[in-house]
Amino acid sequence: MGNEPTPIESPNKKPVLKIFPFADNPDALMAHLSRTVSFDDTVQKAVDEILQAVRQRGDEAVLDYTEKFQGFRPESMKVSPEAIRRAREEADPEFISTLKEAYGNILEFHRHEVEKSFFYEGEGGVLLGQRVTPMQRALLYVPGGKAAYPSSVLMNAAPAQVAGVGEIAMTTPCDSTGEVSSHILAAASVAGISSVYKLGGAQAIAAFAYGTQSIEKVDIITGPGNKFVALAKKEVFGHVAIDSIAGPSEVVIIADADANPDYIVLDLFAQAEHDADASSVLITPSASLAERVAAIAGERIGGMLRREVIEASLRQNGAIILVDSLDEAARVSDMLAPEHLELHVNHPWELLPSLHHAGAIFMGSSSCETVGDYYAGPNHTLPTNGTARFFSPLSVRDFVKHTSIIAYSQQQLLRCGERIADFADREGLQAHAEAVRIRLAGK
Repeated sequence: MGNEPTPIESPNKKPVLKIFPFADNPDALMAHLSRTVSFDDTVQKAVDEILQAVRQRGDEAVLDYTEKFQGFRPESMKVSPEAIRRAREEADPEFISTLKEAYGNILEFHRHEVEKSFFYEGEGGVLLGQRVTPMQRALLYVPGGKAAYPSSVLMNAAPAQVAGVGEIAMTTPCDSTGEVSSHILAAASVAGISSVYKLGGAQAIAAFAYGTQSIEKVDIITGPGNKFVALAKKEVFGHVAIDSIAGPSEVVIIADADANPDYIVLDLFAQAEHDADASSVLITPSASLAERVAAIAGERIGGMLRREVIEASLRQNGAIILVDSLDEAARVSDMLAPEHLELHVNHPWELLPSLHHAGAIFMGSSSCETVGDYYAGPNHTLPTNGTARFFSPLSVRDFVKHTSIIAYSQQQLLRCGERIADFADREGLQAHAEAVRIRLAGK
């Protein structure tokens, strides 16, 4: 066995999607498809310099980097209320209607995530509990530049609003004329976000993480971005909370012999068109389905508007993996821990208990990822790079804090105090022990 996975020979000399038998070289295949949250030295150095400059020079540094990277030096870093209002008024009414419907679905889902404070009375009159309170200030980062994503506005805003965050700001890069996407502004209006900044990149993350002369420090920063944004979020964690370190998007599709190959190809393309670094993987026990999907992908690729991006993504990070059974397909999927997992199988609910690691699972062929990206309700900000093993989708829980409440009674302290003091003694912490004993002595 070599160090590289060996694909099945295809009559097409350069297939868009290659087929790999999992049993031939599983370690090499997993290494080929593995994702990482590491960053190269060039990105690290650039982000470190930006963070330090913004921390030291505040607004001036933010404006300098905005001019350097966005091609515009704004007189005001905020989008005017008039521009937000105009974007909504000039938008296609049908688009506004769709935004409203989608936002209603997203809000409804997140309302089910709300946690309540709790208190209970323990032995000896002790009152214990946990108070759940929203964060005061949040920044929602919405990607711009190559493409505008109004869906990200809705997905970030909904859990923050349901959580009850006091002040919600949004930032998104402007273009070289200082304009922000009208679709993003229309979505902000629908979501009730009035504080919008025209800043992007690591400089925007730094400004809101540290605070500047005109930008107040926030408590949490959420939302995806490019590798500079992702690394900046990683570096400022601790100064603020973050949702996750987002990497390139990814999908795994598990399919049986009865699955529709045309659906699968377009779902793989849908993920691949995001970015050349995106990952699209089909896992199936059906060799005939694998061959059909590979063939259709080759036939359809020429008609895609983002053909070059899709082709680069599929060649570099895509694969069709042949397995022995759906149970093995589930195990392979768990090894990848994908951001999105689609189940194109006859009985998806029967397979669900075998799946443990995924950001979102789409049940059945009608539940394409696009539905979740825009409209269904669950959040589309999901863990990437295999971090679905321990991270969760963006939720109301990200925007709240949990505070323990302890109201100990004198009666219970007299009963348990010496044991508590003895515990402290055994850790060599004299003052801890004496703080209890002075109370036991009634002084």
